[in-house]
Amino acid sequence: MSEETLYDVAIVGYGPVGAVLAALLGQAGISVYVCDQLNDVYEIPRAIALDHEILRVFQQIGIVDAVLPYVEPFTPSEFYGVDGQLIRRLTMIEAPYPLGYTPSVVFTQPPVERILRTRVAALSNVTVDLSTELLEFSQTGAQVTLKVRRATDAGAFHHTVNAKWMIGCDGGGSRVRSALNIALEDLDFDEPWLVVDALVNAEGLKKLPRTSVQYCEPERPCTFVIGPNNHRRWEISLKPGEDPVKAASAEGTWALLRRWIAPGDGDLWRQSSYRFHALVAERWRDGRIFLAGDAAHMQPPFLGQGMCQGIRDAANLAWKLERVVRGQVPAEQTDTLLDSYPLERKAHVSELIQRLKKIGEVICERDVNKARERDANMLAACGGVVKDTPRQDILPSLQNGIVSARGVTGRGTLFPQVVQEGKRMDDAIGYGWRLLHDGTLSTPTQSGLRCINVTQAFATGNVAQTWLDKHGAHAALVRPDHYVYGTAASGAQLMELLDEALGSIN
Repeated sequence: MSEETLYDVAIVGYGPVGAVLAALLGQAGISVYVCDQLNDVYEIPRAIALDHEILRVFQQIGIVDAVLPYVEPFTPSEFYGVDGQLIRRLTMIEAPYPLGYTPSVVFTQPPVERILRTRVAALSNVTVDLSTELLEFSQTGAQVTLKVRRATDAGAFHHTVNAKWMIGCDGGGSRVRSALNIALEDLDFDEPWLVVDALVNAEGLKKLPRTSVQYCEPERPCTFVIGPNNHRRWEISLKPGEDPVKAASAEGTWALLRRWIAPGDGDLWRQSSYRFHALVAERWRDGRIFLAGDAAHMQPPFLGQGMCQGIRDAANLAWKLERVVRGQVPAEQTDTLLDSYPLERKAHVSELIQRLKKIGEVICERDVNKARERDANMLAACGGVVKDTPRQDILPSLQNGIVSARGVTGRGTLFPQVVQEGKRMDDAIGYGWRLLHDGTLSTPTQSGLRCINVTQAFATGNVAQTWLDKHGAHAALVRPDHYVYGTAASGAQLMELLDEALGSIN
């Protein structure tokens, strides 16, 4: 590392969000510097769930086939009320799957992070410094300067790193966020829980439910998740006055697990006491510095969206930074494009947190009478027959930012990915801005824009055609992160759409 080197982007934090950002930017030819205090991946799984949008990002950086052996479909999640009755069931969308992958999955985090890092290590334009601490940083109108110290350095010795842009991906206790004096907005969720991961043996597995379960019991709300292979997770709420340290001891944990299994049924992998929060950074950008992942937001774990949200941050920010670094954005439009990152992601995160809080309120009601009333209302709403609710129905779309100002159907949602005979659409047609259509409309030549007839490239009846039909559209203008800018049902609408998006398209 030379102090004279000016990197395009510096990333502080090399967890999954920092690694995805480094991979997306690095494979686009952007020079990247990454530092992290740890020397290796964290060996204990923190995240346990992903979804098909994230697997599609893994496809984009060329690792999805290596990741899939560590992934299994998420079982249905069944919610049980005060008297043990089923009151809700979250499931999967029906096949054919719209993004080309199982919509909800569980995974084993440490090997997946290693696969990410192997991909980054193959990029010669990405420099990674592990066991390296960020001491301080400053910025001017032209660059950010970081002072970092490796674990082998003595005393006050440090290295200087210069970059045009910096991203803080350094977790919930973010030093970057703190140094910028960015406060966290409290969205009013604060609950003490114990999280337990166990590797359960064959005899123990016989005792456990065959689906994931939300125990909506006032005495002690808790969650049971079926992970890959014999990995099982419990999230157990702690009562007022209970000692979180004692609960996280082996003795305390086994006492809480005895409802399901005993020490002879498996081994504890992790047990940690946490406070589940709903927090969002007030600002996600400060000049040339951005926040992403847990540094920008922390949400309750219901539906397992924490890591997913961080990788959505990375996918959203990466294509925008790439355009700016490559000089593809007029100077007067740079701030508009980069400010769309916090505009889009903060609104998406905040809305999803509100929806997760509602799920949490269902699970965490402590008053027995109110919980019994909740159960009766939920059963009455479905006519006494619990219907399957796909998890993906709970995810919001983009409402503001780099999306059409016209209220067209489909805007701000993900365009599907066709997979036929083992061929994945994204691999076949590439990335960047794309106009995907069914051949009905005349598609004018647009500088830097590829036009693909998805019904010609793939057999009719595919998920892309189904999506266009559902939204009454013949064409969709799709961003590099697969979100739909807008749709068109006629030639006139298409011309209006392209004119409106002209400043955003590559």
